[in-house]
Amino acid sequence: EQLLIIGGGPIGSEMAQAHRQLGCRVTIVDMGPILPKDDQELVAVVKQSMIDDGVELLENVAIKAISGQAGAIAITYERDGAAHEIEGSHLLVAAGRKPNVDDLGLEAAGIEFDRFGIKVSNRLRSVSNSKVYAIGDCAGGYQFTHLANYHAGIVIRNILLRIPAKVSLAALPWVTYTDPELAHVGLTEADAQKAHGEVTVLRFPYHENDRAIAERRTEGLVKVVTTPKGKILGASIVGANAGELIQPWILAISSGLKIGAMAGMISPYPTMGEINKRAAGSFYTPKVFGEGMKRVVRLLAKFG
Repeated sequence: EQLLIIGGGPIGSEMAQAHRQLGCRVTIVDMGPILPKDDQELVAVVKQSMIDDGVELLENVAIKAISGQAGAIAITYERDGAAHEIEGSHLLVAAGRKPNVDDLGLEAAGIEFDRFGIKVSNRLRSVSNSKVYAIGDCAGGYQFTHLANYHAGIVIRNILLRIPAKVSLAALPWVTYTDPELAHVGLTEADAQKAHGEVTVLRFPYHENDRAIAERRTEGLVKVVTTPKGKILGASIVGANAGELIQPWILAISSGLKIGAMAGMISPYPTMGEINKRAAGSFYTPKVFGEGMKRVVRLLAKFG
């Protein structure tokens, strides 16, 4: 009847919207903003969609107590110095998880670990026992199924093929399966500015894409961050099929491509994928329609 969710990360947000669309009343309670690791410009689109669906968001609050019993649970929280209480029939705690390595006897094998998992090198080899490798959540860091799968490939190359393969997270993607979806790879705008200083930000909205218009799925945006010279640093997409549309950007970043590679691609019409090409093409808009190009065209016109 009333689902209370502690934690507004990807899992909490996905479960909140899914249960709300199934008919439950849902409230998310979080000590910070929801989806804090994603580009907040795009998170705002997801947040508004959740609110429109009827999800109640209690962000930036301090949880003080949980009380009650099955079917009647209360969360006491503090906001702006005042205490409040919200009641629900069920409680979901989606505040993160830790790897379960405590009772494996790792100490006996001389394998160093902490609460985040087994300490490994960039080849996923235990830093204290070279005969042991660790992959997935227990290797620490990001906790994604697709990252564990990537880890498996690294370990197989190291153990079976004796190829010194190393982990690289420069093109690690993630997708939050809300409605609309939110996908990301590489650096956000804020992180790119910290790392590179001056950056170029490209945007293209779904509502200018013919396929999105035809399917009435015009809510969304592609946002790409590059260096001033066009090296692709990161991409974020919010909208229908964002998890599919992010994939060319994963390849571009992992291959070190410049924005011209995406802008020059021939994209079939009409597809959602054209959104990526149009976003990339906007990198050249100031050059094509700037005063410099106009002078060149006027000069060439004099020669007939």
